[in-house]
Amino acid sequence: MNRPLKLALGGLFLALLLWLGLQALQRLQPYEQTIKHGPSPEARANDYLAAELFLRGQKLAVKRADGLDTLKDLPSSGQTLLLLAPRHNMTPRQARQVLEWTAKGGHLLFVAEEIWDEEEGRSGDLLLDELGIQQFETYALDDEEAEAEAEAEAEAEAEAEAEQQAESATEDEQEDRYPELTKIYLENEEAPAYVDFDTSYHLLDSQNRAYAWANSGDATHMLQLEHGQGLVTVLTDAWLWRNDSIAEHDNAWLLWYLTQDSAVTLIHNAERDDLLRQLLEHYPAALGALALLIVLLLWHVGLRHGPLQEQATPARRQLEEHLRAGADFLLRRAGQRHLLNNLQRDILRRARHRHPGFERLAVAEQWQVLGRLTRLPSAAIGAAMRPPPAQRLSAADFTRQVANLQNLRNSL
Repeated sequence: MNRPLKLALGGLFLALLLWLGLQALQRLQPYEQTIKHGPSPEARANDYLAAELFLRGQKLAVKRADGLDTLKDLPSSGQTLLLLAPRHNMTPRQARQVLEWTAKGGHLLFVAEEIWDEEEGRSGDLLLDELGIQQFETYALDDEEAEAEAEAEAEAEAEAEAEQQAESATEDEQEDRYPELTKIYLENEEAPAYVDFDTSYHLLDSQNRAYAWANSGDATHMLQLEHGQGLVTVLTDAWLWRNDSIAEHDNAWLLWYLTQDSAVTLIHNAERDDLLRQLLEHYPAALGALALLIVLLLWHVGLRHGPLQEQATPARRQLEEHLRAGADFLLRRAGQRHLLNNLQRDILRRARHRHPGFERLAVAEQWQVLGRLTRLPSAAIGAAMRPPPAQRLSAADFTRQVANLQNLRNSL
């Protein structure tokens, strides 16, 4: 092939490539695509990062703390402490420290964590018990308690109801659109703010110290009360301020309203990894070897020595024998007073369920109520409910006392 032919073929090939390139360029269309990589590592590590950034956007000074040690150097006046971290490891000394800081002029905002226990007379939440605030699950509220609270709220909100009747029909329709949301009314505001607290929990101010609150249709989700020279705000939950919820409804507004004109200290995570978790993270191989060594040691110790044990007979004891054996065990281990006290507490618990306010009556009045409920003579009730003697009863007297208590309990 001579040189002119090679040049001609090369030029034809280049022209073909150019034509194909032009055709491809005519068919190409530019487009935009957004690739979401999810939340940043900082947002995944801090559920309240959006709330923190929001407050800083409102020109508030926000400081993040990892524990209650920050109270040593934190002034009370002009400060708001957002205690959103779990408090199941809080000690009584720390609880006193927090409340003393608040009494000097600080604003404490925390989330109620424990449910009130009627039998023990406490919830186990150190801050709630000290302030006289009780938290209940909404579905567990008795109808009688709900009616009593409704009457109290009706008296306290008589003026508010009169103002609400003067509102327009359009505003009433707007309220009905969000029956599950908590409504917060402010003075000089025509419409309420809507906040989506979790409606599964309800706060009760047992000492009537609260001067402000926020209610949904069935429960109270926020209480504010004075403590010394400071202010305490108690919430049923703070999920509404998490990264995925703060932008909904008026959740962000409520956070700004509670912290306005103050510096904010946010404690969202006060937990520390325990020793076992750190060992699992840094020394998994050593722990695995230790576990294997323990298994081998148990296998060696557990080797059988001697003849095989005969297989147990298929016969089984009757239910009555099991019950009798259990009763004998409790009698030997706990004693007569423990068993009699358990029966008496069961009777009082049933009486409280049938007669509200029973626990606040005197002993004589309680026995009269038991007489009306069971239609038993007062002498039988007194003999049954009298505290057991310190000395051990005879078998006949103990059996007679148990029979009287069971008869009284079955009559309720």
